[in-house]
Amino acid sequence: MDFALSVEQEDLGEVERAWLEKHDPIRERRRTIDDGPARVPAELRRHVEQSGLTGLLTAEAGGTNVDLLVLTEAHGWAGSPFPLSDLAIGARIVEQAGLVADGGLVLPLLAGGAHELRVDLTSDTIRLQGTFALVPGALDTDEFVVVARADDGREVAVLLRADEVRVRGCDTLDLLRAWSEISVDIEVCTPRWAALPDRTVEAISDQLAVFRAVDALGASDRLLGMSVTYAGQRTQFGRPIGSFQAVKHHLAGMTLTVEAGRSALWAAAAALDDLASPETTAIDAAARDTGARAVSAALAFVGAGAGEVAQLALQVHGGIGFTWEHDVHLFIRRIKTDELTGGPVAVHRRRLVGLPTPG
Repeated sequence: MDFALSVEQEDLGEVERAWLEKHDPIRERRRTIDDGPARVPAELRRHVEQSGLTGLLTAEAGGTNVDLLVLTEAHGWAGSPFPLSDLAIGARIVEQAGLVADGGLVLPLLAGGAHELRVDLTSDTIRLQGTFALVPGALDTDEFVVVARADDGREVAVLLRADEVRVRGCDTLDLLRAWSEISVDIEVCTPRWAALPDRTVEAISDQLAVFRAVDALGASDRLLGMSVTYAGQRTQFGRPIGSFQAVKHHLAGMTLTVEAGRSALWAAAAALDDLASPETTAIDAAARDTGARAVSAALAFVGAGAGEVAQLALQVHGGIGFTWEHDVHLFIRRIKTDELTGGPVAVHRRRLVGLPTPG
């Protein structure tokens, strides 16, 4: 498949990255890092809402997963606490289900895996009981849209206000984002829930995992840039360490991993767009398998590659990379958290070769 970003997509990513560089989220976070979880600064939320980025995937905006990819990578590169991709996906789910949100930020909650949820459905009411572990940005959202499979096999979306769930902040490895556990125990009636097309839960799971990997890619690219800069400034034996062959090999390997990961994720996002195309009235099993393989191939490669980039960045920086004051550890923490919450590499490798996933 021949693929390249359009000029508009390149400009979209560059403009967002420039704004984030000017309003550095990490500089803001450093002032509050000892006070509690990473909240979304008012200026950042205002910027995203006024730009309409959380509605990018809605029919009115007409954006694609590839458009969202360039924005999400920019936020990962900047260490942003704003879960842009999750919120954009949440807005699309609400629209797809025909639900009516209040106009604020809507965060998706996907049942399955570590998220234990009981869904009891009657003719017009639905009962939700359970928890969602490690949800990003829940402390700053306005509503939640639960996506789950009901007891009768139907897939549903349920819109809940923030005051209808219990949000408990969690201490995690990631210091740049707030993560929470969400508990629900509520019964709601139509029109606050609606049925979804079959296989929506699977599709949303893949979509969220892809953008978690895109976030890790952005963090990896940031570590690469930091390492190149440091290798040109740090001297040893009267020479910049970047002139030493071993360091050159490290930087070259990091560059190859980042660029190859970006290409793999472009292919995964394009596959998501193909499967979601309104012109596609019926998707056969072969097309779904091709899309799933593109997703798992990207997630397996980036999940492992981002961790390798993080470790090499630490080696290039040497002793200073281990210090609290340097930002290297912040991006390493983020990359590891993205890997764990987006699905372990082993899971996607097994899926890629057709092996059943344990448990």
